[in-house]
Amino acid sequence: MTIYELVQLLNATQKKPLTPLQEWVLHQAWEGKTYSRMAAEGNYVDEYLRKTASELWALLSEFLGETITKYNFRATLEPRKLPKAQQQLIRDFSYSSNSSPLEFPGAPLAINSKFYIPRPPIEELIYEEITKPGSLVRIKAPRKMGKSSLVLRVVAHADSLNYRTINIDFRQADRAFFANIDKFLRWVSANVCRELELESRIDNYWDEEIGSKVSCTVYWQSYLLQQLQTPLVLVLNEVNRIFDYPEIAQEFLPLLRYWHEQAKYIEVWQKLRLVVVYSTEIYVPLKLNQSPFNIGLPLKLPPFTAEQVQELAQRYNLDWTDNLKTKRLLALLGGHPYLVQLAFYHLHRQDVGLKELLQQAATESGIYEEYLRYSLATVQAEPGLEGALQQVIRSEEPVKLDPVIAYKLESIGLVNMDGDRLVPSCELYRLYFSRKLLPSQAEIATNDSLTQNFTQLERENLELRRLRDIDDFTKLANRRYFEQYLEEQWQNLVLTRSPLSVILCDIDFFKIYNKTQGSEAGDNCLRQIAEVMRQLVRRSYDVVARYQEDEFAIILPNANANIACEVAERIREKVKSLAISHDPKIDGLPAPVLTVSLGVASTIPDHNINSDNLLRKAKEALSLAKTLGRNQVNFQEL
Repeated sequence: MTIYELVQLLNATQKKPLTPLQEWVLHQAWEGKTYSRMAAEGNYVDEYLRKTASELWALLSEFLGETITKYNFRATLEPRKLPKAQQQLIRDFSYSSNSSPLEFPGAPLAINSKFYIPRPPIEELIYEEITKPGSLVRIKAPRKMGKSSLVLRVVAHADSLNYRTINIDFRQADRAFFANIDKFLRWVSANVCRELELESRIDNYWDEEIGSKVSCTVYWQSYLLQQLQTPLVLVLNEVNRIFDYPEIAQEFLPLLRYWHEQAKYIEVWQKLRLVVVYSTEIYVPLKLNQSPFNIGLPLKLPPFTAEQVQELAQRYNLDWTDNLKTKRLLALLGGHPYLVQLAFYHLHRQDVGLKELLQQAATESGIYEEYLRYSLATVQAEPGLEGALQQVIRSEEPVKLDPVIAYKLESIGLVNMDGDRLVPSCELYRLYFSRKLLPSQAEIATNDSLTQNFTQLERENLELRRLRDIDDFTKLANRRYFEQYLEEQWQNLVLTRSPLSVILCDIDFFKIYNKTQGSEAGDNCLRQIAEVMRQLVRRSYDVVARYQEDEFAIILPNANANIACEVAERIREKVKSLAISHDPKIDGLPAPVLTVSLGVASTIPDHNINSDNLLRKAKEALSLAKTLGRNQVNFQEL
C-alpha cells in the first residue's frame, strides 16, 4: 500500500474526508519526519500538530483494527496489498473526485487553477520588475493571503522567459543552521548550488581570514553567477523566520542589500533578481542604509475587493449578482482570500447556506473552526501575544502596542496596522477571540480585588515613567523624551507619508541676562517662556521639551513648513510681548526686552534618511537666525 492509496481509501470510506492538514501530516510521517520538523516546515504550532497527529493514529487504529502509531505507521502499512474491493472503491472515488471542479482551499493554487484571482497591478509589476538587471522585489502579506500562489506564478513567468529560478524557503532550514552566520551562509549557498546542478566548491572559496560574508560574496560573484548564461530569479520565502535570530538577521539582511547594490557596479550581479517574501515588518534593529526592506519594489498583498469576491463566486458557479451577499461576507471576513474561498467551497458543495455560515462562523460548529483554533494556539504559544490581542479585541478604538508584539500579531494576520495602532483585521476574529480570550463576568467579579491592585500598580508605574520623562524645573518634556518621541514619530510618518516639523528655540543672550539680573530672575524667565510654549502648542500629539538650559524644542507631527513657521513666529512675538526687561547698558541687544531666536526644519520622513537629519537642519536654521541678528525665525528645508 502506498501513502496515496491510504489517503484515498480513508477519504472514500470515512463519513468526513481528511482535512488538508491531516493529509499533509500523513505524508510527512510516511517520510519519517519528526513532529518538530513538521512544525517548522509547515509553520504550525508544535502542540497543535501533535494533537492532530494523535487523532489520526486513533482513526487509523480503529479503521484497521490494530494499534497504529507514528513509529510503526509505514512499516505496518507499506507491505500490505489492497484487496480488489478496496482497489475498486479507490477507483470509483478517484473518478468522482476528478469529475469535480473543486479544489479544497489552503494549498497554493496551481498555475492552471481557475480559482486564482489576480490582484492588479501586483502580478504585472512583479513580471516587469524581474526583467530589470539586479532587481529586488519585496512581497509582504500575513499568513494565508496568497503569497505562495503568487510566487508560483512569478516563477512560472520567469521560466517562460528562460530564466533560471530557485525558491528557498527558510522554514526548511534546520535550527542548527541558524547557530551562526557562517553555517547559515553555507546552507544558503549549498542549496543554490544544488538547485543549479553545479559542483559544490564552497570550501575552495571560504576563507576564515576574510570572514563568512566576504567569502560568500566572492563565491557567488566568482563562481555561481559566472556559470549562468541567463538571469537567476532567487525567491527567498518566509524571510521573517530569520527575524527570530537577530544575530543572523543583522548580518544576512545587509548582505542582501549589498548584493543588490553591487549590480550598479559589477555586471555579473545584474544576473541576480531577488524576490523577498515575508509576513511582517522587520523588528530587528538595522540602520536604514543597511536594510533591504526600504529598497526595491515593495508590494503588500491586499484583501479581496467586492468585485474580486463576486468574480470568485462566479467561478464557484454561485449566483451572487445580489450585492447584499457580498457585503455581508465582506463585513465578516474583510476580504481575506483564504477565508472567502473556504466559504465559497462549502457554499458550492451546499454543505451550508450563507445565513447559517455567517451565524456559525465564529463558533466550534462553523467552517472556520480548525483555522481559528490554529490561530488561537499560535497566539497562546507566543509570550505576550494573548494579552496584547485581548487589548485590541476589547478596545473600540485602535490600540498602540509594543512594535515587536504588533508585528507578530500582524504576521499571523489577526490585526491590521492603522498608522502605529492596531485593529482586528476582520469581524470574524473579533467575535471568536472575544469569546476565547476575554474573561466572563464571573471571572471579572472573582478577580476584582486583584484587578484593583494591578490597576494601582499600573498607575504608579505610569507616574514613575511620567516623572522620568519630565524636566523637573519647567514641567515640560525633557531631552531624553524629546529624542525618543522624535524617532517614534519619524517611523510612524514614514508609513503615512505625512509631514514632520521641528522647532528649536534659544533665549537670546540668556547667560548675560542670568548673570546681570540674577539666577532668580533667570529662573522666572525660563518658567514664563515655558508657559508661553505650553499655551501656543496645544495639540495632544505635539511635544514641547526643554532641550538645554536656555533652549527649548518642539515636535509638530502632521505639520508642514508653513504651519511650523507660523507657530514659531507666534512664540517669538508672545515672548517679546512679555516685556521682560534686559540690561539697557549692554550694546548689541536685538531689543530692550528679552527675545528668542527660532530655527525651523520640516520634511516628509523617508526610509533613506533619519530623524537626526531633521534635527541637524533645525540647528542650522537656529544658528543662522542668531547670526543674522537674533529675535527672528529662520527656516531650513530638509
